[in-house]
Amino acid sequence: MATQPNAGRVGAQRRIETSADAQPAGRVGAQRRIETSTDLDTGSTPSAPTRSAEAGSTPSAPTRSAEAGSTPSSPTRSAEPVPARSAAGGVSRRGLLGLLGAGAAGAAVGAASATGITMAATSAMAGTGSGGGAASAYPFFGAHQAGIVTPAQDRLHFAAFDVASTLDRTGLIELLTEWTDAAARLTQGLEVEEGGAVGGSDYAPPADTGEALGLPASGLTITFGFGPGLFTDASGADRFGLAARRPAALESLPRFQGDALQPERSGGDLCIQACADDPQVAVHAIRNLSRIAFGRATLRWSQLGFGRTSSTSTAQATPRNLFGFKDGTANLKAEDGSALDDHVWVQSADGPAWLAGGSFLVARRIRMIIENWDRVQLGEQEQLVGRSKGEGAPLSGGTEFTEPDFEATGATGTPLIDTKAHVRLAHHSSNGGARMLRRGYNFVDGNDELGRLDAGLFFLSYQRSPEQFIAVQRSLAADGLNEYLKHVGSAIFAVPAGVREGEYVGQALFA
Repeated sequence: MATQPNAGRVGAQRRIETSADAQPAGRVGAQRRIETSTDLDTGSTPSAPTRSAEAGSTPSAPTRSAEAGSTPSSPTRSAEPVPARSAAGGVSRRGLLGLLGAGAAGAAVGAASATGITMAATSAMAGTGSGGGAASAYPFFGAHQAGIVTPAQDRLHFAAFDVASTLDRTGLIELLTEWTDAAARLTQGLEVEEGGAVGGSDYAPPADTGEALGLPASGLTITFGFGPGLFTDASGADRFGLAARRPAALESLPRFQGDALQPERSGGDLCIQACADDPQVAVHAIRNLSRIAFGRATLRWSQLGFGRTSSTSTAQATPRNLFGFKDGTANLKAEDGSALDDHVWVQSADGPAWLAGGSFLVARRIRMIIENWDRVQLGEQEQLVGRSKGEGAPLSGGTEFTEPDFEATGATGTPLIDTKAHVRLAHHSSNGGARMLRRGYNFVDGNDELGRLDAGLFFLSYQRSPEQFIAVQRSLAADGLNEYLKHVGSAIFAVPAGVREGEYVGQALFA
C-alpha cells in the first residue's frame, strides 16, 4: 500500500466559507464555503437545452449525466437576484456577482438504465450550449468521471502533459490530489482555491488567474486520463512503480491509412479534457490546472474545439462537422445503459481491477482538406458519406435515424450506399460489432503558409477496449473520404472510474 501524502487532508471535509460581508473595493470573490460531503453525490445535475442542427433554436431537453446520480438545481428569477447555489453547497461566481437569474421549470423523471441513469429536466438559463445552460453545474464526484456520457457541451479545451523526469511517486500522487481538489471546485463554478483571483495578498500572485470571475459553471466537466508513458517511460523505466499495473491494451496505436502524425501533437503521460458551454470557462480550467502542475508536469500539446460533432444523449440534436454533414447519428447514447456496459465501461472481468468502471480514450487530430472538399459536387459528397446532406438520411432511404440498408440497390443493380461510403465502412456490421462513444469537436486553428485552413475534426472516442477503435479505423482504410482527410495527431489514455469524495482521481491505481 503506497503512503499517501498529506493524509490528514486527503479525506478531510473541505470547507470554503461564502460570506456576504462587505469586501474592499474591487474584491469580487468573498470567502466561499464548499462542503464536500456525502450530499454531493446526490447533488444537482443541470438541464440540457439542445440545439437543432437544422435551425437555431435552443429548446430545453430532459437529460442528465449518467456519471452521477443526482437531481438538478437551477437558479430562479425573483424581484431580487438570488445567488445560484452550486451542487457542492457553495455560491457560484454568478451568484456572488448578482447577475441574471433564470426562469424555473418543472423536472421530468425518466427511466433509469442498468448504469443508474436518471433523466431529469429543469429549465436553466437560455444559452447556445447543449450541456445544460449557462448556470448549470455537473457533480464532479460519481461512479464514472463526468465528461464521457454527460450531454456533450459546445466547447472543449483538451490538454496532454508529460510528467517531469524529477517527479517521484509521492509527487505524482500529490499532483493528482491537487488536481482533484481544484477540479471539484471549478466544476461547481468556483475559483480554483480559497482566496481565488482577488482575495489573497496584494504582494503574492493570485491563486486563481481570474478570467472566469463572474461566469457561471457553464456545464463544465473535467476528465482525467493516464497515458502509456505514465507506466513506463520511453526508455522502459518504471519511474512510479506502476508498470505491473499497466492495462495490456494501453499501448501506442498502430499506424493507419492516412496517418501523417506529428510527434508534437501526439502522445502524453496525462491528459485533461475540459468541456463547457462557455469557451472561457473551459480555457480557465486547463490554464489553472496547468499552473498547479508547474515543475511537475509540462504541457505537451493542447487543442481547442467548438461545435460538438456528436450527441451523447437522445435529447440532443445531431450536430454537423465542417464538411457540412450531420455527424454521430449512430452514436451510443447515455440513456442506453446496457450498450454502455458492453462498449464503453471497462468491466471487472476485463482487468486490471483499478480500471473497472473506467474507459479507454482515443484522441485523433484529423485535418480536413477543406479547399478540395468545397469543390466537390453535392451528389458526390453524399455518395462519399453515404447520407443526404440535408436530412442526414441513409441513401438507401428513410429518415436520419433509419437503419442503413447496405443490400439495397438501384435500377442498375448498383448499391445505393457505395461500397466505399463512410457510413458503410464505419458501421458496426462491418467491424465485428465494434462500437464506441464519440465525443469529438470541430476545430479551426488559423491557416497554413499557403492560405489553407488548418481545420478539421478533433476526434475523441471512449471504448471498453482500444481494439474497438482499431477495428473501425482499419475498416476505414478503404473510405472514399480519405482523399480529404489527414490524421496529424494521435494519443491514447486509460480513463479511471469516477472519484469518490475524500479520494483523488485514479487512487485505486496506487493502492
